[in-house]
Amino acid sequence: MLTTFYIASAIAVVSTIMVITRHNLIHALMYLVVSFLAIAVVFYLLGASFIAALEVIVYAGAIVVLIIFVIMMLNLRAESVDEEKEWMKGGILIGPSVLAIVLLVELFYIISNVGMTGVEYHDLDAKAVGLSLYGPYVIGVELSGILLMSGIVGAYHLGRQKKKIVHRFLEKVEE
Repeated sequence: MLTTFYIASAIAVVSTIMVITRHNLIHALMYLVVSFLAIAVVFYLLGASFIAALEVIVYAGAIVVLIIFVIMMLNLRAESVDEEKEWMKGGILIGPSVLAIVLLVELFYIISNVGMTGVEYHDLDAKAVGLSLYGPYVIGVELSGILLMSGIVGAYHLGRQKKKIVHRFLEKVEE
């Protein structure tokens, strides 16, 4: 199990570095999903299966969908469709796919050897997580929500294209 922990950790570090170094936002987003999945495997190996499930559902699901909506909202040009088709060419899916397949093989190995692990599993239900998040950590949860919302609003205002308004007397009249 120690080997699977190191492999999942290495995949998380490599995919996170790929997120930071990619110039294309869609490529970075695919590596971000792989990074979230690798972190979920690490949580599962440490005995926090509920937190691993939350990692997949909340981060790899909801946050990535939110980022995709922001990307779609900022691409208001008609040329952006052709640009997005070009982004998916060149074997871009090979890197994230290989990393995700390695994580999937690791997960099958972990699940098949459940009794052989030296990790002590604790049952953690949703009520305990909710009491923890909205108990002593309520300010952190609220501040992270405000930060995400302000980032989305800021990205919208910075990325929108303003329509040029020209007064009718200043337009060139073709005759």
